[in-house]
Amino acid sequence: MTMIKLLYTSCLLTGIFLTSAAHADLASELTQVQTSWATVNYELVDKAQLNAFEKLSEQAAGFAKTYDDQAQSHIWYGIVLSSYAGAKGGLGALGLAKDAKAQLEQAIEIDANALSGSAYTSLATLYSKVPGWPIGFGDDDKANKLFNQALAINPNGIDSNYLYAAFLYDEREYKKAKTHLLAAQQAPARPDRPKADLYRQQEITQLLAKVEKKLKR
Repeated sequence: MTMIKLLYTSCLLTGIFLTSAAHADLASELTQVQTSWATVNYELVDKAQLNAFEKLSEQAAGFAKTYDDQAQSHIWYGIVLSSYAGAKGGLGALGLAKDAKAQLEQAIEIDANALSGSAYTSLATLYSKVPGWPIGFGDDDKANKLFNQALAINPNGIDSNYLYAAFLYDEREYKKAKTHLLAAQQAPARPDRPKADLYRQQEITQLLAKVEKKLKR
């Protein structure tokens, strides 16, 4: 093998190893953010939760900065910010919601299919929860469209179905909400997110009971 070929092969292998390491680091940091989010979102309350969300948002900001060209990092920075906004509540949370919206939109520009279309699901939830004009950017029609885009990518997902069902419940579309809740119950387990699945299934059960009550009236 010539010296040129040896150098070329060496550079190629180095590039492969570096790429693999970068992907491993991304996956590791993503898991850390997801695991922390599940703990803060489901197991903490009041001031402890707000303080934890503030710290987690700083961690997620660093994650998004490090992997600025990866949709996953922006999706989870957006999710953390939107969850922080939901916990904080009131008009003071609107800035967080706007920042979350920007992160999720950036993720869609990079790769709309990343994490099974999670950016669409989270952005739809934001549009459904934030006040409408002139206070905020909330828009139920836009939310509905985004939920359907998310479900087109991930029709069997636990989050895409549950969060759409929650939206439909608020819209008083109880039969349709039940259909998506049943789909969410049957969603494949996520081995890397057991805690999130556990608490999400509890939410599904609780909302399904409320839906059944509405349907019996």
